[in-house]
Amino acid sequence: MPAISFQGVTKVYQGGQGPFRALDGVSFDIAEGEFFGLLGPNGAGKTTLISILAGLARATEGRVTVMGHDVVSDFAQARHALGIVPQELVFDPFFSVRETLRIQSGYFGVRHNDDWIDEVLAGLGLADKANANMRQLSGGMKRRVLVAQALVHRPPVIVLDEPTAGVDVELRQTLWQFVARLNQQGHTVLLTTHYLEEAEALCGRIAMLKRGQIVALDRTSNLLHAAGGSMLRFKTDDALPPALQARARVTGRIAQVSARDAADVEAVLAQLRAAGVRVEDLEIGRADLEDVFLAIMQGTATPAPAPRQEVPA
Repeated sequence: MPAISFQGVTKVYQGGQGPFRALDGVSFDIAEGEFFGLLGPNGAGKTTLISILAGLARATEGRVTVMGHDVVSDFAQARHALGIVPQELVFDPFFSVRETLRIQSGYFGVRHNDDWIDEVLAGLGLADKANANMRQLSGGMKRRVLVAQALVHRPPVIVLDEPTAGVDVELRQTLWQFVARLNQQGHTVLLTTHYLEEAEALCGRIAMLKRGQIVALDRTSNLLHAAGGSMLRFKTDDALPPALQARARVTGRIAQVSARDAADVEAVLAQLRAAGVRVEDLEIGRADLEDVFLAIMQGTATPAPAPRQEVPA
């Protein structure tokens, strides 16, 4: 039995300009104990899919289950099996951190939960803020409390929707250490993030959404292997020649250019020399998940979605 199953999920919104298909026949399973990544550009349908999973929206077609419980017909059991960390900072300004977690425990009928609350607070670096009012916390600390609220009833499935957006490095490290430990203990984790280095480091399998459809679904290692080739990374203050500009990814002074093989690497370097481009800190490495993601979204690479039955046991 998969921890999460999406079966032909379609969501159509009725708007002033006619129907808009936010999701179009999305189907995949996430096995128990997996650390699974769901990636896609803004507007791809990730939040819609998670809203359906959480019971906040209803699919136009298809079925979603959590630990075998249908999110519509068996909502209570499905919701009890989920712990969801939303993108938005939502908090009650009238309670302390500990009171907030006790109230959240009560929503799920969990009593005498202080031992686990203490463990969650310690794991997320919130122990010294336990009695602080929520209004007194910084944005990063409030996000830690959101994570704690999602975990307070010990759900077998944890959904992290952009959990590290706009937070500091310390929180990211603390969060991932704690969540990785929960995953090692058997919890299933579904992560959406725009920090692709996090997905590459943490997720065993990844699905990529584009315009409401799955365009890639495979093990992370397979996606990276399929990219092949090399990536030249260097710093420069000069403009790249047009032929390279079309295939480069430039962030400030850092340029990255893909190369198929050793001959292509030499050709790129020759073009840079011929154009008089001054290069600093040149590195040659393999493509990372960001390179794979951009290639798939831009249509220059199209890994075939993995069959549904290829789900880790």
